[in-house]
Amino acid sequence: MADQDMTELLQLECHFTWGLNVTDLNDLQNRLKSKIKLSDGEDKNIGWSYSNLAFTKFKQGLLEEARDYLEKAEEHIRKRHGDNCERQLIVTYGNFAWVYYHMGEHAQSQTYLDKLEKIKMQFPTESPAVLHPEIYGEKGWAFLDFSPQYCEKAKECFEKALELEPEEIEWNKGYAVALYRTEFNLTSFEESPASRQLRRVLELDPNNAYIMVLLGLKHTDYEEYQRAEELMEMAIDLDPNKPYVIQYVAKFYRKIKKFDVAISLLKRALEITPDSALLHHHLGLNYSRKAANNSEEADHLLSLSIQHIETAIALRPAFIGAMVDLGGIYATGKNYEKAEEVFQRALAAATPENEYRQMVVVNYAHFLYYRKRLVPLAVERYKEGLQLQPDTKYGKMCAMKLQEIAIGQISRNPHDAAAFGTLGYVHQMRGDKQQAIECYEKAILYDPGNEEYLTALCDLRLGLQ
Repeated sequence: MADQDMTELLQLECHFTWGLNVTDLNDLQNRLKSKIKLSDGEDKNIGWSYSNLAFTKFKQGLLEEARDYLEKAEEHIRKRHGDNCERQLIVTYGNFAWVYYHMGEHAQSQTYLDKLEKIKMQFPTESPAVLHPEIYGEKGWAFLDFSPQYCEKAKECFEKALELEPEEIEWNKGYAVALYRTEFNLTSFEESPASRQLRRVLELDPNNAYIMVLLGLKHTDYEEYQRAEELMEMAIDLDPNKPYVIQYVAKFYRKIKKFDVAISLLKRALEITPDSALLHHHLGLNYSRKAANNSEEADHLLSLSIQHIETAIALRPAFIGAMVDLGGIYATGKNYEKAEEVFQRALAAATPENEYRQMVVVNYAHFLYYRKRLVPLAVERYKEGLQLQPDTKYGKMCAMKLQEIAIGQISRNPHDAAAFGTLGYVHQMRGDKQQAIECYEKAILYDPGNEEYLTALCDLRLGLQ
C-alpha cells in the first residue's frame, strides 16, 4: 500500500517533485516571512509564499508546521479566488498529500490524492504532457524565490504558462523578472527581451511599482538615465513605504553616483524594517562607493560601510554576497589581514554545492591578484571558478582573466610552461580542443615530465578519435 502511495506522490506536480534545493533554509524562511509581512495583504499570491514556507519546514523535519503553513496557503488562495479555486489549489493539494504521507496519516494523504484526481477529471488538459497554467506559474515563482540558480527553469515555466494564458499578469510578471535576472551583455535597450517584457507587464498593470523600478534599472544599464529617473520617481510616488521598492530606487541612485540620495532613501527604509540585512548591505555599499569619491572623509565612510555590512551579516549569518563585499572593502582600506579573514569565512560558507561558490571564488581570486599580487594562487582560484560553471558571467570572467595572465607571461617568457598549461586549460574548458592540444604540447615541450599536462593532452587526443 505504502509503495503504491509513493508512486502516486512522485507523479504529482508540487514542491516535493520539483527538485528544489537551498543551502540556507533559515535565510529563505526569513525572506519569505518578510515578503508576507510587507505585503499588508495586498499581494494576491501570498498563498504561494506560505506553500514555499511549508516545504522549507518539511525539509527541517517540522511536519506539523509544514501542514499549518499549507492550511494558511489554502486559506489565502480561497480568499483570493472564492469558490472557483480548484485549479489554483492543485499544487497545494499535492503538498498536503506529501506532508500527510510523511506524518504517517495515509488516509488523509489519500484524501488529497482523490481531490486531485477529481480536479484532473473536471479540468482536463489537452494532453498528459501539458500542465495547467496555474502549475507552471506557481512552479516558476517557487524557482524564483528559492535560488538564483533556478532562474532559467523559472523562465521556462513562465513561457509555458504564457502559451496557455498570454494575458495573465502574474505569468507576465514572473517572466519579466526571470528575464531581468538572466539577461547580460546586450548592446541596446530595444534589443533586450527583458525590457520588452517589463514594458508588457506595465501595459497590463500600469501601477506596478516593482516592475517600474526594474524597467528603470534596465534603462540605467544602457545609460538612459533621464527615463530611468522618471520611472524611479513614479515608483516611489506609488509605493513610498515599500522597502523593496525603495531598495531598487536607491540602487539606481548609487549607480549614477548620487550617494547621498541613495543613503537617505535607505535610512528611511530601515525605519520601516530595521532588521533588514539587505537594506544594511545596500547602505554599506553606498558608504563604500561614496568613500571612493571622497578622499577627505574616506576613512569615516569606510568605517560606516563596514559597520552596516557587518550588521547585515549578523542578521543573516550566511549572507555570502555581503561577506564578499566586506572583504573587498577591507582590501580597499588596505587591511589585507582582515580581508583575508572575511574571504575565508565566505569560502567556508559557500561550499562547492552552494550556488554562490563561483562568485566567492572569483572575487577572492581578484583579491589575490590585484591586491596581494599572489599570481600563482590567483590562477588556481580562477581555474576553480572556471571549472565550476564555464558558461556563466563569472565563468567567462575567469576564462578571460586566465587568458590575459597567460598571454602576459608568455610575452615575457616564451618558454613558460605553466603559462601554456593555463592557456591550454582555458581552451579545453571552452571546448576548443585543437587549440588546447597545441598549448599543452608547448607546455610539455618546456616541462616534459609534467603529469597534469600529459594527462590533459591524452584525454584531449582520445576525445578527437
